[in-house]
Amino acid sequence: MIKLFKWIISMSRFTKRNILILADTIIIIWSIWISFSLRLGEWYWPSDVFNNSITWLILISPIIAIPIFIRFGIYLFIISLIGVGATWPVLKAVFLFTLIWGSLVILSGLQGIPRSVVFINLMVTLIAVVGFRFLARWIINNVQSSYADNRFVTKSRVLIFGAGEAGRQLAVGLAQSREYQLFGFVDDQKDLHGRDLMGVPILSVDEMNNFLDHYQITDLFLAIPSISRKDRNLILEKLHTFPVRVKTLPGLTDLAKGRAKLSDLMELEIDDILVRNVTEPDEELLKSQVWNQIVLVTGAGGSIGSEISRQVIKRRPKVLLLLDVNEYALYTIHQDLISFVSKIDEKVENNFLLPRVIPLLGSVLDEKRMTMLMQLWKPQVIYHAAAYKHVPMVEHNLAEGIRNNIFGTLTVAKVAIENRVSNFVLISTDKAVNPTNGMGASKRVAEMALQALAEKSAPVLDFLDEQDTHFIQDTNFSMVRFGNVLGSSGSVVPLFQKQINNGGPITLSHEGMTRYFMTISEAAQLVMQAGTMSKNSNPAEVFVLEMGDPVKIIDLARRMITLSGLRVKDEENPEGDIAIHVTGLRPGEKLNEELILGNNIKPTQHNRILKAYEEFMPWNKLNPHLNRLKIAAEKNDVEIIRSELSELVKGFRPDERIVDWVYVEDHSS
Repeated sequence: MIKLFKWIISMSRFTKRNILILADTIIIIWSIWISFSLRLGEWYWPSDVFNNSITWLILISPIIAIPIFIRFGIYLFIISLIGVGATWPVLKAVFLFTLIWGSLVILSGLQGIPRSVVFINLMVTLIAVVGFRFLARWIINNVQSSYADNRFVTKSRVLIFGAGEAGRQLAVGLAQSREYQLFGFVDDQKDLHGRDLMGVPILSVDEMNNFLDHYQITDLFLAIPSISRKDRNLILEKLHTFPVRVKTLPGLTDLAKGRAKLSDLMELEIDDILVRNVTEPDEELLKSQVWNQIVLVTGAGGSIGSEISRQVIKRRPKVLLLLDVNEYALYTIHQDLISFVSKIDEKVENNFLLPRVIPLLGSVLDEKRMTMLMQLWKPQVIYHAAAYKHVPMVEHNLAEGIRNNIFGTLTVAKVAIENRVSNFVLISTDKAVNPTNGMGASKRVAEMALQALAEKSAPVLDFLDEQDTHFIQDTNFSMVRFGNVLGSSGSVVPLFQKQINNGGPITLSHEGMTRYFMTISEAAQLVMQAGTMSKNSNPAEVFVLEMGDPVKIIDLARRMITLSGLRVKDEENPEGDIAIHVTGLRPGEKLNEELILGNNIKPTQHNRILKAYEEFMPWNKLNPHLNRLKIAAEKNDVEIIRSELSELVKGFRPDERIVDWVYVEDHSS
């Protein structure tokens, strides 16, 4: 019998529909016979069967009923998910059928047919048709869940969090997949608890524990697209103690419209570890610098640079120049943006033409290349994201970090000033504040250099060319500082995810380490908005993105483990899945990061962007230090580099041990 049901389940939808029509034909004939029997109080059988007109009235009843059932969509229901909502169209179809068949009985004038049989038949047919479908649903679900083989059993046992419209759409999608089986819904609304939806119960969060154990639930799918990130994370906090994988869909609307598939179900997005709500951007600020402008993004293939490029292209620049030294990274972001542009109508607002996206290979240290590019395209806005950002990597390659982060920035700034670029926005970092590493110190020197350039009306740059360079400076410089970006290259989040996928352990530098976090799209949007606020009225202003409270990295690791449906392996739980190993601080790492030097903080027109006055060295005093730094970097003289950084950067506290690979190798003999 089980094999028979499996065989039926495996049939095509067309074949199963025909089987259902055949079953309804039998049910309709059987229901009329039962109605006669109930009315007469004994088993009824027409006399002289095939010569009796009553027999033929009974036998032609399916010819009346089946077209009506088809018209009312009775055969469009998915039997394994049929619910109480299906009763209403069945009731209407059965009522119409009974009305037509009853009228035919009356008009026929046949003797021996009590009129009350028509009304009894309405109830019997309704109960039989609906009952058969619920019985079929029960059999199908039990066959699929109780008898395992590779073809018929749902491998993942699922609960859906959210019993609203999105949850129902997701449930319909699950019904058409052999990879998942739905066992219930979970919802916070108390008035829904204890009810059934699409044949499965709606639970409260408090009921989940026993339910998970009893039915061995493996996955919980979130179907709550309309709530805020803060409320979403409150729900995730409730769920993180349960041993299930928490997943979500790219978009439930896309699923309903066929643009997304259940195969697109994915682990929680990296952004979901951010507890606070993401601030809605000010669209006017985002557009004000880039709309119909020529924009250059350096480091466009990197995490921040690529996201800034995506945000810029959405605001319709005239030309977007993508500069990167990494060929593959540049190719990737170029293809991404070309795909986006291809979906824009040929003409956009105010009859602007489609943006041009131009990928340019080149190093920010190559002054001739930068000069050629700016002279040809004449960009009005530059977002300078090209930098080495990985703290231990820069610490082991300090001279190159200094060359790229400081003198790469100054090269682009010099060429921008010479070519009268209107706005230059430097992407900085919280590691520039009281740095303990060369990366943070290099970014602070880059900030100071731009502050000094902004103050000086005619600065002299004598370290980039053989000849002193004199020019009038009217470029508007902005420096925007923020902390860690979720999912960026060098972020702990993708590293932790990879370690979890490999079965662990997660490696952590220190149990007390904290970091500020922000989503990558939010950071890019805030950078663009902050870039519109500086007018060089006070060149010492540094814009700082408000990032909420710092997050303990060990709590982040535990959260990622539990939201993956796994358990932390530690002394309290030696049978857990993923261990966390503390390895010790790496060269240049700090336990806690800061965003601002001092307390001189002022608000801006945006509630998530602050500005701070931070002391800097005037250009005439800074220039000699930059000359010495450049020479030391070219010679890989790490001692001189660290000495100059200590003089320039307030709070710079490097490790006593030098770990630059070239320096160590050179001094090892």
